[in-house]
Amino acid sequence: MSASITPDDLTHEIELVWLEDIQDLDYIRQCLDRLPTRRRKPAYYRNGRMVGYAILGSTAKGSPISGTFLRRVFWLAPHDRDQHPHGFYSTGAPVEAIDPRTLAPRVPGRKTERSEGGPPSPAMVELGITLDKA
Repeated sequence: MSASITPDDLTHEIELVWLEDIQDLDYIRQCLDRLPTRRRKPAYYRNGRMVGYAILGSTAKGSPISGTFLRRVFWLAPHDRDQHPHGFYSTGAPVEAIDPRTLAPRVPGRKTERSEGGPPSPAMVELGITLDKA
């Protein structure tokens, strides 16, 4: 679901909370989780570490069935580039990865050359596809 996060999914976000400095991270993963609160730090259940989360405003309505709220959570897996720069993601990035410098409340974020691990591939150049250098 996280690869298709749109601004409409984020209309009630008022703040992003960072649990660590994101300036030196090439990418972070983002996902929408169903959480029991609008504001509190969510419980973390993934393999890896949570690096941030979104806070929702008081106008956000919970699901009528579960009472939960859709909120963004930002995280990194143990095998991501920040821990293994020459590993699987030395180039490229997971589908849910975005450059953290492109994030803001209500802004989904985007991939950049930096988040993807370097310069564009020859196929991207041939097709005229460019990513921000952010």
